[in-house]
Order: sequence, then C-alpha cells, then structure tokens
Amino acid sequence: MRYLMTASVLALGLVATAQAAEFKWASTTDPQTMDPHAVNSAPVLGFLNNVYEGLVRRGKDMTVEPALATSWEAIGDGEGWRFKLREGVTFHDGSTFDAQDVLFSYQRASSEAADTSSWFAPVSEVKIVDDYTVDILTNAPNPIFPSSIANWMMMDSGWAEANDAVAPDKESGNYATIHANGTGAFKVTAREPGLRTVLEPFEGWWGEAEHNITRAEFTPIQNPATAVAALLSGDVDMINPVPIQDAGRLEGNAEVKVIKGIEARVIMLGFPHEAETLKYGADAGKPNPFADVRVRKAVAHAISVPAILRTIMRGHAEEASQLVSPAMSGYSRTLANRPPFDVNAAQALMAEAGYADGFSFGLKCPNDRYLNDEAVCQAVVSMLAKVGMRAELDAMPVRNYWPELREDKYDMYLLGWSPGTFDAEHPIRFLASTPNPEKKLGSWNFGGFSNARVDELLPQIQSELDEGARQAMLDEVVRILQEEQAYVTLYVQPLVWGTRANVEVTQRPDNFFILRWVKVS
Repeated sequence: MRYLMTASVLALGLVATAQAAEFKWASTTDPQTMDPHAVNSAPVLGFLNNVYEGLVRRGKDMTVEPALATSWEAIGDGEGWRFKLREGVTFHDGSTFDAQDVLFSYQRASSEAADTSSWFAPVSEVKIVDDYTVDILTNAPNPIFPSSIANWMMMDSGWAEANDAVAPDKESGNYATIHANGTGAFKVTAREPGLRTVLEPFEGWWGEAEHNITRAEFTPIQNPATAVAALLSGDVDMINPVPIQDAGRLEGNAEVKVIKGIEARVIMLGFPHEAETLKYGADAGKPNPFADVRVRKAVAHAISVPAILRTIMRGHAEEASQLVSPAMSGYSRTLANRPPFDVNAAQALMAEAGYADGFSFGLKCPNDRYLNDEAVCQAVVSMLAKVGMRAELDAMPVRNYWPELREDKYDMYLLGWSPGTFDAEHPIRFLASTPNPEKKLGSWNFGGFSNARVDELLPQIQSELDEGARQAMLDEVVRILQEEQAYVTLYVQPLVWGTRANVEVTQRPDNFFILRWVKVS
C-alpha cells in the first residue's frame, strides 16, 4: 500500500515554473477553531499544521522529523526524553520561541480544558533545562512518545496571556478561537468561520519553503455538486474530497486530476455501553439493548460491508476488522477477519437476547465529516431494519455532532478514527480505555466501554520495548474488543482529492493538507 502520492501535471508543451501564485481550496468541513489545543479532530489539526508547529512533525512519507526541536534523545533508563530546541525561531507576531513556550504549551494542552489532554497521559513532568533544552519525563519507558506528539503545537505564552487565552475554551471560545499566532510557514490573515480563512506565507519562517504560494484561501463547501463545479470552473484549485460518484467523470477531464489513496482512518459504529435506557425512537426509556453483547454482535452480522463498499464507496475502500488498518504498526495479522454478513445469525442473536420482535432506537451521524457519511448511515439503517432494529437517523453538521456525542445524546453513532501515532496503541488509549479524566484516558470513548484487562495491558503496551511481546499484548486487546464487539468496525476510508491540472500537492494517509508542499505552475 502506498503511503505517499505526489501528483504533478504540466501544461502541454510548457515547462512548469516557480512563479508565485494564489491558491484556493475547499473541503466539506470548516475547522471548528484556530486553537490547536481546543479540539482534537483532523479538520482542526490538519489545517493548523500549516500555522502552528510542534517539537517534531511528520514528513511527506509520514516519518517523524525535527521541527521546533532539532534533536531528541532518551534520558536514563526510560525516564523520558530530552529535546534540544531550534534557536532563532519567532512566532508570527515577532516574539521569540524558547523553552518557556514549551512548558506553557504542555500545561495548556494537558489541562482539563484541553481536548488534547489524553496525549499527555504518559507524562509525569516537563522541566526546563535551559532556554533551548527541555526534558519531558514519563511515568514509564515510552518508546513511541516522540511520534505521539507530532500534532502537539506550540503557542506563545506571552501572546496567550496578553489575549486572555491561557486556557482553551472549546465551548464559548476565546481570542485563540478566531486568531492564531504560530511559528509555521503560513499565518492567518483573515478568519470568517463557516465562510473563509485566508493564509499568507510567513516571511520570518525558519524553514525552507517548497511552495510558490503568495496567498491561500480556504472555503468550506458542503454540497458535493457545488464543490465539483467550483473545481471545474477554476473557482478553486483543489477540493477534498472528490465525491466518489464523480471521480470517474473528473478523471476524464484534461483540466483537472484525481489523486487517490487510502487514509489511515477506520470508520465504525459505537454503542452506549454505560446507558441504562434508550433515548430515542418509540422505545425511548426502555432498557438499553446495546448493553448486551449479543445485540452488538447482531449489528455486526446485519451490516453488509461489501455492499457498502461496492455501492457507496464504488470500490475505493477496504474492509476493517480492527480499530486500525493493516498499514498501522501493531495491527493484528492473526485477527484480520471481521464478522461475516449473516442475517440469520443476526436474527438468532436478537432472539437469544430477548429481542425477537426488535426495537426502535436513534442513530446519530455527521453529514459533512467523513466521505459519504450520511449515505453510509442510511445504508446501515436499511440493513439493521431487516433484523428488527428500527433506527431513526439524525444526521447533522460535525460542528453540532461532537457536542451531541459528548452529552450522551445518542443510542448508536458513527465514528472515524485515524491514529496520530500510526500505532495501534493510539485508539486503545482514546477509544477503548475506561474513561478517566485524571489519567487522561478514554477521552473519545463516548459510550464508556470498559474492560479491566484492556486497562491493565495499555501501560504495558506503552512501555514494552520487545516488539514480539508488545505485539502479543496488542493481539490480546484486539481479541477482547472483537469478543466484546466494543465497536463495529466497517471500513478504512479512501482518500480522493481533486486538483486543477497545474497544481502539485502531496497526499498523506492522515489526510492532512500541507500548504508548504503546494506548487502552482
């Protein structure tokens, strides 16, 4: 499987030049905030990777490379990591970056108010050694820690204090919600939520620019037909995603090109494990049937993933049996099969659980977050109805969706997860650990799934240096999650981008769009 797809098309008979150019692009989801610690979601983190930077970053091939730290090394016998900071770096407002900003960014990003707090569960302390050296101490040896902080972005402590944005506020918002002051290759010069965001190159950036952009403008376009029309007319230079149903038509147009890949994101259905009763539908108030593993397994058997991939994804996606795709480190090769589509088995499980006559419930789904998300949910509704599960679908924009899930307003929900570390430990920590705000675990485990053995294995997985022993523990967790049917994994989401023919971009499996690699000829 290819991790990297770089597409370049030159106008016929001409040689591409590096002349400066404006660039416009569109996607279905507007970043919810400009605050890098307020919302842990790909639309926010992917966009802000152009504006803010971390100690490390991921390159075109997804390898971890130096950013605001020039080097790092393990301390002692697994005590933590020492980072040497890059000198001469300034924020967009001209302030100097140093170790104090790292300490502040740790305190801010690990606070209860931050949506990124779970990232720092392994951290016991951050110490300033000198102005350009920082020690990050961990509770136990943590060999994957440097790769786990690639999206932890540094903020200027002075700027945050001066603008009353010391803590993130994802509910009401603050100055950092609309404004940004990073060290990245681009700075935000205009922000109109839901309408447009304008970025311009930061002349004081420490790095070497690979782009030729003088100005970039992002516009959220939720309607797929409108996005395609904007690309074909040249109103935008890129759209992400290309509607699956339009990919073939666009591939036959010489003025545009389609760039395809496989994302690291697994799409799945989640359950309200802790809920005592259903909240929606004709059976609202009755005992929660999804608390019974037999009902959850019935859901898995009732859904024909091959049919979804064939009809909705047009063959562009792959089935998923685990919380990570086969391309991720730690994937369990021995547990690669997902439950087969089997209506009879689903009906038998329903009857065994006491639901031979079925039940009604509510299914929550976003309609602008994942590729064809609402269509997938509509297909799920139809398939579940055949085994007596009568779902009332409530599809909504993602800006409303996450608050609904965090307030437990669902009976079943759709979720996509891309591991920021590209390692199987990541979704175990976020999705399968018993929620524990104090230990910063399970922050996206909306349904409250809990298994004592999974909780016991996680810290061992995080600290184990022997690859074979570590994989054996990961295999055990996967087996538990499959036996408990903690989630019903569906498929690995495809990547389908569209650009004008004179645009060169880099497509990574995390679906982050990096402006500093864009060239317009």
